[in-house]
Amino acid sequence: MNNSEIVAKFCATWAENDIEKLMAYFSDDAVYHNIPMDPPNVGKQQIRAIIESFTAAPESIDFAVHFQAESPGGVVMNERTDTFKMGDTTVALRVMGTFELENGKITAWRDYFDMNQYLSQLPEQ
Repeated sequence: MNNSEIVAKFCATWAENDIEKLMAYFSDDAVYHNIPMDPPNVGKQQIRAIIESFTAAPESIDFAVHFQAESPGGVVMNERTDTFKMGDTTVALRVMGTFELENGKITAWRDYFDMNQYLSQLPEQ
């Protein structure tokens, strides 16, 4: 399986809401960074914590990949819409993701998105 296929399966796995399956895609020392948010999450423990925070509230999560490309060096980039369904609220967020892999595992994942686009879709508190 090439890196593009691994990333495509990883994105599809989000719909299953299975933290163990998601975590199996990462190397032990992986780094995950949502670029508008700091600091980056380093290592499986921190990545698990942030993914658990993302998956706690939504009833469903869908990563719809629109375009995906792999560089000759194996870096995978995709343009997606990540959709989070929370009760009567649906948040659809355009995302550009970059994935670095070694030996079939994600070693670095960076997502670029507009935080204001996300926040503007949440219900007013």
